[in-house]
Amino acid sequence: MADIVTEFNDYRAKMNEKLLADNNKIVKRIFNLDTNAYAAGALDVKTKELLGLVASTVLRCDDCIKYHLETSYNEGVSKEEMMEAMGIATLVGGTIVIPHLRRAYEFWEALETKK
Repeated sequence: MADIVTEFNDYRAKMNEKLLADNNKIVKRIFNLDTNAYAAGALDVKTKELLGLVASTVLRCDDCIKYHLETSYNEGVSKEEMMEAMGIATLVGGTIVIPHLRRAYEFWEALETKK
């Protein structure tokens, strides 16, 4: 099995670089807004990443889920905290998010294996 964490990050970096090199003002502003929204404020980064994870799961965006999983992991989120957040996401999103829950769990295991 390919290293799903490295594969995801390499593709994401390559494509983000291409998108930003296109010099589209709207795209650049959206990327900047996204970066700044997840900075520490009244809520800490860890909490914001878990919120992003839940929202991404409910919206069924696998790339977003992977991004927020990795950032959450790097912020010190425990497996128990991640699974509690994913439980809320599954409750809110319904059974249609279960395939995303499976892939998220697999990605988390890959993160644990890498470290």
